[in-house]
Amino acid sequence: MTGLPRTDDLQPPSRWLLHGGRPVFRWLIRRRYDVRVHGAEHVPTSGPVVIAGNHTGIIDGPLMAIYAPRPVHALTKIEMFRGPMGRFLRWAGQVPLDRWHADPLAVRSSVKVLREGRVVGIFPEGARGSGELELFHRGAAYLALVTGAPIVPLLMFGTREPGGSSSSLPRRRAVIDLVFCPPYAVDAVPWPRTRETVGEASRLLRARMLADLQESIRATGRSLPGPLPAGQHEPDPGGGVTERSA
Repeated sequence: MTGLPRTDDLQPPSRWLLHGGRPVFRWLIRRRYDVRVHGAEHVPTSGPVVIAGNHTGIIDGPLMAIYAPRPVHALTKIEMFRGPMGRFLRWAGQVPLDRWHADPLAVRSSVKVLREGRVVGIFPEGARGSGELELFHRGAAYLALVTGAPIVPLLMFGTREPGGSSSSLPRRRAVIDLVFCPPYAVDAVPWPRTRETVGEASRLLRARMLADLQESIRATGRSLPGPLPAGQHEPDPGGGVTERSA
C-alpha cells in the first residue's frame, strides 16, 4: 500500500459476467468483425495492470474488456449506466465514471481492483475522437502512481470508419486491429501525490504512447479514422496535460 485512497471498506466491481461471458461475447463479435490481437504477450499474466487505450469508436470499451488477455474493468462514462445497459455494465464489472465532477468512488473502485491484482482499463483521451492522443488526461498515470501497476498501452484501429459518427459501427466484416504494447513501468509514489508529479508522469506516458502509436501504424499498415464530423465532439472537462485539455 502507498497511502490514500483507502479501499478496504469498498465492495469490488462484479466479475462473474466479465470472466464467464468473454468466450461467448468473442464468438458473437467474430461473427461480424475480423478482430486481430497483436502483442498479447505484453500484458502481464498476473498482478495489477492498467491498460490505457486510444479512443475512436463506441465499441472500444467492449473490445478492450473482451479481447484483452485478461478480463478488464474499464472506466466507463456514467451516462452509459442508464436503464438496462447500466445493469449489464455493472454485471460485467465496468466502473462508472463521472467525467464532469470529482469522482472519488470511481477512483477508489479502480484502486480496489488493482490492489486485488486485477486489470483496469482507461481511455486517457476521455472521449471518442481521432484517437491521436491530442487530449490526454491524468487518470492512467494516477492509478499507476498509487498502486505501482504497469501501464500497457493499447492502440485500436478500425473501430470507427473514416468520417463515421461518434456512435457509428464499422461495416460488417471489417478488420479491427488491437495492438498491445510493451508495459510502461511507473514506480508507486506514497501519499500525498502532487498534481505536478501526476502531470509529469502523464506527459511521459503520453510521449511513450505517441511513439507506440507510430510503431503500431507502421507494423499493421493501418491508419486512424481522422476527426469526428463537425458537431460530434463531446465537450472536454479539462484537467489534462495537453493544451486543449489543460
